Amino acid sequence: MLPASRWNTEISRRSLLAALGLLPRRLQPAASQRRHLEAAGIPWIHIRHGSAPLRLLRIHGNEETAREAVEILIEEAAGEAWIVESRTRHVLLHGLRLDPNRMFSRAGAEKNLLLLNPGAARDAVDAVLDRLDRERPALMEQLAPPPGGLWVAAHNNGPGYSMETEAPISQQVHRPQPDEPRDFFLFSDEKDFRKALAGPYNAVLQNRPGGEDDGSLSRWCAARGLRYVNVEAAHGKLGKQLEMLRWLLAALS
Repeated sequence: MLPASRWNTEISRRSLLAALGLLPRRLQPAASQRRHLEAAGIPWIHIRHGSAPLRLLRIHGNEETAREAVEILIEEAAGEAWIVESRTRHVLLHGLRLDPNRMFSRAGAEKNLLLLNPGAARDAVDAVLDRLDRERPALMEQLAPPPGGLWVAAHNNGPGYSMETEAPISQQVHRPQPDEPRDFFLFSDEKDFRKALAGPYNAVLQNRPGGEDDGSLSRWCAARGLRYVNVEAAHGKLGKQLEMLRWLLAALS
């Protein structure tokens, strides 16, 4: 495994050689392909770069730093990126607001819809829930990596959220950077988390998350034993989030 500094140097060197057309043909990255589509009533940007079992995700439209990080990284690493095409945190389904990271279970989506739309009629809420139930399987088939592949979601947070928020419902916590609690990994796979224990970044393991079902993707993956990592960084810390993402891909490769 390359140290983070050597990984970043190699990525920069390869990117420069590729831009100058000096890489051997077998090492030249394929051009990325971008398309706009709708899945489960939500607009997405889908970027494919070569063929690899890596899936990058930016799900909250107001997390602009995370979007930049995902778009930069998918040009460096082979795989697919899925980006919710929005400038706001919530999406609209049948006129109701929904946090798209609460749509991965009916129970989580229902709680979120009632929270964000307190005056909504019951039949309107049920219509959204029924649509999600119908379309969720196809959505997950589109978004998910192949068996054994890695799912990485980039998120940004504000002062009210940090790894200390997640620690009480986590099975293990790693705090090498206690003064930067808003920058951390959240793992659903214990083997992946063990690799982070040798690394320089904060991390929590949630392969058996406690509390109520909130409909989040991390909980959906943990319940199915899938490899998933949240890469959390404070809004505006693009350099730190890219550093963490690059280290993560090197460590888990």
